[in-house]
Amino acid sequence: MWSESSYKRVIRNLTAKPVPLVKRPVLRRRLSTQTSTSCTLTFSETRMAKTLFLVTSLLLLGDVSFLHASFPPSLIEDMAKIVMDNYCSPEKLVGMKEDIAAASNNTEVLSIPDGESLANILSSGVQTTVSDPRLKVSYEPNYVPVVHPEMPPLPAEQLVAVLQTSIKLDLLEGNIGYMRIDHILGEEVADKVGPLLVDLVWNKILPTSALIFDLRYTSSGDLSGIPYIVSYFTEAEPVIHIDSIYDRPSNTTTKLLSMSTLLGERYSVSKPLIILTSKNTKGIAEDVAYCLQNLKRATVVGEKTAGGSVKIDKFKVGDTDFYVTLPTAKSINPITGSTWELTGVSPDVEVDAEDALATAIRIINLRAQVPAIIEESASLIANNYAFESIGADVAEKLRELQANGEFSTVVCKEGLETKLSADLQTLSGDKSLKTTTNTPALPPMEYSPEMYIELIKISFHTDVFENNIGYLRFDMFGDFEEVKPIAQIIVEHVWNKVVNTDAMIVDLRNNLGGPTTAIAGFCSYFFDGDKQIVLDKLYDRPSGVTTELLTLPELTGVRYGSKKSLIILTSKATAGAAEEFVYIMKKLGRAMIVGETTAGASHPPKVFPVGETNVFLSIPTVHSDTSTGPAWEGVGITPHIPAAADAALEVAKGIFNKHLGGQQ
Repeated sequence: MWSESSYKRVIRNLTAKPVPLVKRPVLRRRLSTQTSTSCTLTFSETRMAKTLFLVTSLLLLGDVSFLHASFPPSLIEDMAKIVMDNYCSPEKLVGMKEDIAAASNNTEVLSIPDGESLANILSSGVQTTVSDPRLKVSYEPNYVPVVHPEMPPLPAEQLVAVLQTSIKLDLLEGNIGYMRIDHILGEEVADKVGPLLVDLVWNKILPTSALIFDLRYTSSGDLSGIPYIVSYFTEAEPVIHIDSIYDRPSNTTTKLLSMSTLLGERYSVSKPLIILTSKNTKGIAEDVAYCLQNLKRATVVGEKTAGGSVKIDKFKVGDTDFYVTLPTAKSINPITGSTWELTGVSPDVEVDAEDALATAIRIINLRAQVPAIIEESASLIANNYAFESIGADVAEKLRELQANGEFSTVVCKEGLETKLSADLQTLSGDKSLKTTTNTPALPPMEYSPEMYIELIKISFHTDVFENNIGYLRFDMFGDFEEVKPIAQIIVEHVWNKVVNTDAMIVDLRNNLGGPTTAIAGFCSYFFDGDKQIVLDKLYDRPSGVTTELLTLPELTGVRYGSKKSLIILTSKATAGAAEEFVYIMKKLGRAMIVGETTAGASHPPKVFPVGETNVFLSIPTVHSDTSTGPAWEGVGITPHIPAAADAALEVAKGIFNKHLGGQQ
């Protein structure tokens, strides 16, 4: 690994005297070999390595013949001083002044007769050293500094013409305003043309329901214009810290604040604002987009912006025709603590620039529907959710979210559905209350008896363990009307394998639920047929009707009866109809529950369309009728014997083996 003294020795050797041209290839190889042996560099070594890159870039120029010095010896040192005194991020320059000054003593580099070639090499070296492509060196013998004249007094009709050519307005279908500005006006100009701007531009925008602000072609502007634009889209009070601008030459930081007083009215903060961007959006326009985006006031649609600067200045290097162009100020956003410079502003919705306007219109049209969608959703939940008090509370809080603008940033139907689902589940604690699709049920399949048998073998698993312990596992409850035609096949190929055991383990650890219509029939197999038992009472909220769930007097197969022992295995995945079965068997004392607390889901929900939109809600409408609140819905069922899901089967077998083995 090279030490700092090694780097300094190389630079000292390079700068001590001109190196004969015939020896340059050898020197280049020697440097390459030594550099390739380095491993981990310290901060200081890294800095020295960058400086070495700059120096060797200047010295090792191939076949160029150097006869006489063409440029003053102070060129590199003067250039370095400009960078050191004015570059916006001085932390990148720590320690470089001394190293570059050491290289400046070598006059051979200044013998390049072509100023443009030298400028290109100097640019490459400086950009690599500082890691900033905005820093450039140019050779411009005929350069004339641009002097922006003060805006002369113009007659009103000429001012109108100027504004009409620089600002484009349109009123789109649906009362959507469109405004394109290709140059951000500064404070001075805004003060002069402000009344006309308000009259000719702003007053036409104010009545619109939403605004598309097109910055795709905006590559210039004045820093002082940022607070003006941002303030028209924020509240008058309190004053907001919009941005901070650090100016390197003066070593000062200026806070940009929103303005409490403006010409004309502000654009309501409740109205959608979409900013269009492209890879050509640059400088001040980027700052405007970044500020409004992070204030959550605007949605940015389009391409990632150029990653320019808030301020670029051009400096003449001494008495030469070389110039250094570099950023002398930088933006530091108070919300992110970061900046858009170099990296650009990332859009919220990334599309090609030519597609940005159409995308913005779709977003605005969607947002126009959101209040009605939320209101209809709230009404559906309040009127149909299984537990009336919970439904009313969820509906009220959902309306509050809408009033507080929580849905104002949605950009697509899928995003709206995702957010609505998340909010409903958070407000209710019910995973089944959510948005869903309205996929029609598939028509029943026509199976042959052989195909049914194969399907049943896949759906059910049976076994008989030691001490004649039966084992039955299935992972989904079927609909009664669908199961009824194949009940005899299920009895023959599943039930008859376990019905004659002395005890049974029913494994519902992976049972996710399904319809509850078959619950009464399955429960009936574990009770005697001499009397009908009320298993549960189910309350249907939309109809207000309570239905008793009763054991069936007649079954397809032989009953297991109420005398033989039964253990049901559960896990946190056990849900829905499976929980209803576990709840009944535990409540009636018919089974011991071993495993984990169940999911706490709900009875199978119903699907409701939300108005005339293509949004649908899944709403649980039925609950087990208890006077003490939810029976298992939302809370789950606690087992008699807690056990990890993967250990529950062995625990159950151990209980039965101890019980049944002791009887033999």
